[in-house]
Amino acid sequence: MGREFSLQEALKLAIKAEKDSMDFYRKAASVAKNERARKVFDLLANEEVGHLKAFFAHYKGEEFGDLTSYINSPADTKNPTYMKLEKAINEEMVEQKALELALAEEKECIGQYSQFAKDMVDPGVRSVFERVVKETQGHYDLIESEYAHVMKMVHESDQDIYVRE
Repeated sequence: MGREFSLQEALKLAIKAEKDSMDFYRKAASVAKNERARKVFDLLANEEVGHLKAFFAHYKGEEFGDLTSYINSPADTKNPTYMKLEKAINEEMVEQKALELALAEEKECIGQYSQFAKDMVDPGVRSVFERVVKETQGHYDLIESEYAHVMKMVHESDQDIYVRE
């Protein structure tokens, strides 16, 4: 059975998760050899900044400091997903592994944020979580598409051709 979170606890977890995701995507972009994958990781990192801003606007705690300082603070290198990315950097398939890790993280965020949105009493904060769930689903779809490209799978834009032939 899940644990219930207060509004501020949920926002704190979301802020930490978005910062970790932003750092992950920035690191993945910095080591990606594939230009298209690098652009996807850069785009995702920038969108995570938007999520951070949205959550920060409602958060009352002070342990993160101001938004700009927090965004520019060093990555949590003890974060399990970040550690897996560091390990993958030494392998030849860094884009593949980074995309696989990103898919798992985005899926987890969708589940957690959906639950937070359902449990929120404050309609303003609920709408923030609902919006971020939709955007995170968009991230998942983008990552999934890029993964198919990196893995040289049939891309969704080519599917009609294969179905008809």
